[in-house]
Amino acid sequence: LQFKTGLPLSTYFSAVKLRWLLDNVEEIREAVKDGRAMFGTIDSWLIWSLTGGKNGGIHCTDVTNASRTMLFNIHSLEWDPELCQFFDIPMEILPNVRSSSEIYGMMKICPSLESGALTGVPISGCLGDQSAALVGQMCFQDGQAKNTYGTGCFLLCNTGQKPVFSDHGLLTTIAYKLGRDKPVCYALEGSVAIAGAVVRWLRDNLGIAKTSLEVEKLAAEVGSSYGCYFVPAFSGLYAPYWEPSARGIICGLTQFTNKKHIAFAALEAVCFQTREILDAMNKDCGIPLSQLQVDGGMTNNKILMQLQSDILCIPVVKPSMPETTALGAAMAAGAAEGVGVWNLNPGDLTAVTCERFEPQINPEESEFRYARWKKAVIKSMGWETSEAPSNGKAK
Repeated sequence: LQFKTGLPLSTYFSAVKLRWLLDNVEEIREAVKDGRAMFGTIDSWLIWSLTGGKNGGIHCTDVTNASRTMLFNIHSLEWDPELCQFFDIPMEILPNVRSSSEIYGMMKICPSLESGALTGVPISGCLGDQSAALVGQMCFQDGQAKNTYGTGCFLLCNTGQKPVFSDHGLLTTIAYKLGRDKPVCYALEGSVAIAGAVVRWLRDNLGIAKTSLEVEKLAAEVGSSYGCYFVPAFSGLYAPYWEPSARGIICGLTQFTNKKHIAFAALEAVCFQTREILDAMNKDCGIPLSQLQVDGGMTNNKILMQLQSDILCIPVVKPSMPETTALGAAMAAGAAEGVGVWNLNPGDLTAVTCERFEPQINPEESEFRYARWKKAVIKSMGWETSEAPSNGKAK
């Protein structure tokens, strides 16, 4: 399954959820039997609705969204009959799979709006959100990577026209296919579960700050954790450890430690987790990263961005255009054959204004801090080793 899809067997992906619906919701099961139901990810529902819905709507998706269903063969770029049979999902309910940049249909919201301003406008770009951010960051070369900082972090590294399979728990996925006759490009993806969420935890749970901005100010006042390390494994550790028994810890505390050091350690933890994913990507694809493109709400935190550069020992580049996901979708739409607003040949792309963060500490200090972080990670493991006690006795 993982070779065909690039994904581990997990309830996170669409196939298992669809199987559950067919097993447990009689109305859906009957609708499928009667030919009254179709399945798709949110993009396919949007395209279908915007091209007429029940009045001739087009049922399609693109390769990036299809690749996250656990039903799609990322090599043949088709729905896989064996996988559909394994999950007992009828292939006729699945959307047609298209490239990420072509005209899927024309806007026709409903018969009563045939003369509306958007009627007849082509829908010509479709990408999953992380793939769209990769395109928006113009990461078109092998080995280029972007990180989106939100509640969690989502890292995507372009691996070119051949899929790379990870030995470190990363996902193999389709990055984009920018045209019917254009080659497909693949990516490795890794995610950090707790990024912006750790700032919210400091604010709402620990109460050391009233706003997220105040957390940044606290960290800026000390400029170091002074040996304090924070592992926010609130629900276990994800890639590259995949250790569900881990729990969050704050260690290295002294009488000198205060809330400012904990705030700094929390921001540093986001950067350490990002480095762990990028180190795994470098090992898997064999292409050292020369700089990291970043986007997302947390990139407004300048302390965090400088820390990230220091810990990675490479520049961190933040575009002045913050909505890179929307930009990537617009780029795919505008480059579609028949639209032709622009082309996406790397040599023809206009450079965008960026804020650049260069490493300000030497590599030896960075490695020392990273080694201490990894020591803290080891200490976080093995906390949840048994079921909850019953009647005062552990099971």
